[in-house]
Amino acid sequence: MGQSALKIHPSHYSERHPVLQGKRLIAFDLDGTLIDSVPDLAAAVARTLSELDLPEPNETKVRDWVGNGTPVLVERALTWALQAPPELSLQQRAYDAFMGHYGAAPNALTTLYPGVKQALEALYQQGLTLVLITNKPECFIEPLLNHFELLNYFTLCLGGDSLAEKKPHPLPLLHAAHYCQIPPTECVMVGDSRHDMAAGKAAGFTTLALPYGYNHGEPIENSHPDLVLSSLTELLLNAPRPTKVID
Repeated sequence: MGQSALKIHPSHYSERHPVLQGKRLIAFDLDGTLIDSVPDLAAAVARTLSELDLPEPNETKVRDWVGNGTPVLVERALTWALQAPPELSLQQRAYDAFMGHYGAAPNALTTLYPGVKQALEALYQQGLTLVLITNKPECFIEPLLNHFELLNYFTLCLGGDSLAEKKPHPLPLLHAAHYCQIPPTECVMVGDSRHDMAAGKAAGFTTLALPYGYNHGEPIENSHPDLVLSSLTELLLNAPRPTKVID
């Protein structure tokens, strides 16, 4: 059984949404924006806590913990299991265990959101510079993007440990703009969480939000993005509404 896909071709839509007029660079978040990675993250969290003889959370709880990077995810899981902040030595043990479990199978249950690949292909073909800025550790980015055949769309990929700061700090976005020699006023940040929106605003990027990802149970509208999209294909005029089909 093949992965979900939207059966449209980039040539079917050559015009951009008005919000992209004058824009040359689009920065995308990864988890909760391009991919639904929570099933694999939750499985790795469960294995880690089980190894430590601690209770295992369900996937719904893990979904609310994602977004601030792996160390914070592990800390939140331990705090929930212990009902108290963990000691640093236990936190390091759990982090090391999680990295091993997740690294062994980062894409076993992870899926692309509908319309993602088609939107990236069309934007890439239109000459926009695409970059990836995630708080996920850098070592997991290439395996995941390669698995979904997305890596070649991106000029630059930054993880949460690539620079001295991660989102919501604007440094990764400003670094990407500088690296690509494009002023922030001509850049867009696309994400699903308040951290993406805060980083984008602080960097001077236009901010576009997706409501289907991970935002700690809060409506993304509360972060006051410049525009909320229901799907990435809304960036492409005359694009069909994304629907899941089986290859």
